[in-house]
Amino acid sequence: MGALPKEDRLFTYADYKSWELADGERYELICGEAYAMAAPNTRHQLILAELLGRFYVYLEGKTCKVIPAPFDVRLFYEADESDGTVVQPDISVICDKKKIGEEGGRGAPDIVIEILSPSNTVREMKRKLKLYQNAGVREYWVVDGDNNEIEAYQFGDSLGFQVYGNDAEISSVVLPGLRIKLAQVFGV
Repeated sequence: MGALPKEDRLFTYADYKSWELADGERYELICGEAYAMAAPNTRHQLILAELLGRFYVYLEGKTCKVIPAPFDVRLFYEADESDGTVVQPDISVICDKKKIGEEGGRGAPDIVIEILSPSNTVREMKRKLKLYQNAGVREYWVVDGDNNEIEAYQFGDSLGFQVYGNDAEISSVVLPGLRIKLAQVFGV
């Protein structure tokens, strides 16, 4: 755990940014609790690259920005750094340029995409679903590369949930006109 303090207490963003971690060592803070993150596997990264490329092309010349991990997102941003939740979604789409700071994201992204791996499945499915909804994320995709499917959640005014399989085409509520053929994403 590198220089991560061993104190039995909740941490803030100010604590988080003071940690001296080894190269490649990453943590997330969820409601003040530190969670180590394992390095993603090759399939995870190939799926990430496919999705990232499709978002990048769609957003070219538009206001929204797509940003891959590692990228700190402070969901409940406080200027005094007292906030205790810092996540690193695989992909963040942020449409309000005031939410992009030099240090990372300042508030909820419009879209969050998490790609599951053996070390994070339970956390993304259980804890982060509510966390993202409460933070104001408008759309949340959980990508399951083992089963070639995406669970897409819409929050806010248009609550919804849908599962898209390998043969489907997924679209975004937040980004009208974005359509991605999943066979191309999972065929990596």
